[in-house]
Amino acid sequence: MPIIVKTRREIELMRHAGAVGYAVLERMKQATVPGVSTGALDELAAAELAKVGGIGMSRNYPTYREGEGFPGHTCISVNEEVVHGIPRPDRILQNGDVVTLDLALKVGGYCCDMAVTVGVGEISPRNQRLLDVTRRTLDLAIANMKPGRKWSDIARLMQHSVERAGYSVVREFVGHGVGRTMHEDPKVPNFVTAEQLRGDFKLRPGMTLAVEPMVIMGRREVELLSDGWTVVSEDRSPAAHFEHTVAITDTGVDVLTDGRTPVAAEAV
Repeated sequence: MPIIVKTRREIELMRHAGAVGYAVLERMKQATVPGVSTGALDELAAAELAKVGGIGMSRNYPTYREGEGFPGHTCISVNEEVVHGIPRPDRILQNGDVVTLDLALKVGGYCCDMAVTVGVGEISPRNQRLLDVTRRTLDLAIANMKPGRKWSDIARLMQHSVERAGYSVVREFVGHGVGRTMHEDPKVPNFVTAEQLRGDFKLRPGMTLAVEPMVIMGRREVELLSDGWTVVSEDRSPAAHFEHTVAITDTGVDVLTDGRTPVAAEAV
């Protein structure tokens, strides 16, 4: 499928979705304390989204028929859970846990995708370093994105950042285009292989991408749990995941999920 390039008006509508998502994630982060359940955090997100007419795009994915697909409004992954953790009322967070809050949402017909990994209470220095390296890897990617640059150049920088720290980049899940739907072309990997190079692309203005390094403290291998959704590290070492939705501009990159107030679409 062709890569869909967005107009400035569409980018501002996506920034509005991103501002909503940023506010929801901030509320979830504040509520992520020892003793809270991941189910309660998911309900909080759903309630906040409902106030502004937004929806969590994880709910019922991929069929979007009620009662089918993913059961949560968000994905909440704890410790060794890498991605797609199912929020549950009986999953109680403990002091020292690391938790990924992953929110894909649609507001006003446009989507944004974002994630952050946070510590519960007081976490260990080794877990804090994992979070810091993963967040810096996302920042590194954003700082180096500009029109004309091949994505493989960015992916190579990300992989080097993670592996130099002694960690592993998840290979089974990658970033993606985003816009009117949660998943658009192209695939946006965080590593470089011969297979990924066959799908390489150049950045150009108007592209909107979800960039999301997923990092494991131990080996990179993952496995799917029996619930059919939750992906965990095979060696059960902790994982971290940070994500922003960005737009490529004429001179660089514009982060759409950093909470900035969008320009009124009517004025664009």
